[in-house]
Amino acid sequence: MDISVALGGGGSRGNAHIGVLRVLEQEGFHIRAVAGTSFGGLVAAFYAAGHSPDEIEEIFSRVDQNRLYGRAPDDGPSMLGTAGIQKFLDTHLGGRTFEDLSIPCAMSAADLRRGGEIVLKSGRLKEAILATMAVPGIFPPRKSDDYELVDGGVLDPIPVSLARTLAPSLPVVAVALTPPPEAASHLFSIPLPQMIPAVLINRITNLRPAQALGIFMQSIEVANRMLSDLRLQVDRPEVVIRPDVGQVALLDEVDVHEIALRGEEAARQALPEIREQFSLPARLGRTLRLLNSWK
Repeated sequence: MDISVALGGGGSRGNAHIGVLRVLEQEGFHIRAVAGTSFGGLVAAFYAAGHSPDEIEEIFSRVDQNRLYGRAPDDGPSMLGTAGIQKFLDTHLGGRTFEDLSIPCAMSAADLRRGGEIVLKSGRLKEAILATMAVPGIFPPRKSDDYELVDGGVLDPIPVSLARTLAPSLPVVAVALTPPPEAASHLFSIPLPQMIPAVLINRITNLRPAQALGIFMQSIEVANRMLSDLRLQVDRPEVVIRPDVGQVALLDEVDVHEIALRGEEAARQALPEIREQFSLPARLGRTLRLLNSWK
C-alpha cells in the first residue's frame, strides 16, 4: 500500500513524526514520497536518506538539546543561533544532497524578499533544513542566491500540496502538530542552559522583554493554528493525523521517546481511515481528481 506523507512543523513536537512513520511502516504502508516543513523537513530528510524511524529516534535522543542554539560566525540577526544544529547536520548528513536520497523529498521555505513560498528539492540537504527551520526572529534567515529564506510554516505549516506533487497518484497522509484553533494556547519558553542557576532563570524569564517575547510567540502560535486549519481545508489531504503534543512548546527540551510514542498512538487511531483510502471508491476519486488536474 503506497502513500505519500506531509510532515508539519512544530519544533520539539516534531519528534512525534518518528512514531507516525514507525506505525505506518509496521502496518505495511510503503512511503514513496515525503514532504516536510520546519522540524518536519528535518525528519523528512533523515527518513528519505534511508534512516529507519528507530534509527532517527536513536539519533535524535542522543542530542544534547542545551547545546543546539549557540551562534555560528555566519548567523544573521536572531535571538538564537544554529551552531549546534549545523554541527549535528554535518555529523549525520554531511554533504548529502536531495539527489542522494532513496525516495523523493521536498521542503518548503518562505522568501522574505519576494514574500512567496519556495520549494526546496535540490542541492545540499543541510542548507534546505536550515532554511525550512529558520523560525523568524528566533533563528537566522538563510541567504541563498537572491533569496532570504525562513521557516516554511510561515506560509505552509503542513506541506500537503507539496507531498502531492511528489506522488500525484498516491493518497497523502498529513501529520499536523498544531492543536485545533479553539484549543488553549501555551506560553513560549526561552531555552536556557541547565548550568544557569534556577533563581537566575526565574529572573530572566520574568524580565519584561522576555515576557513580551512570550506574548508575541503565543500570538504567532494562535495564527499558525488558524493557518494550518485553513491549509488543510484547501489542500484536502486524504488523512490527517494529529498527535497529542499541544502542551509542548516550540523549543522545549523533551524526551524524544515519549513524544515519538504520542505519534504512534495517534497513527494507530488513524489506521482505519488510512486503510479506507485503498478502497475502490477512494482510488477512483483520486484518479478523477488527477485527470481533472491535467486538463
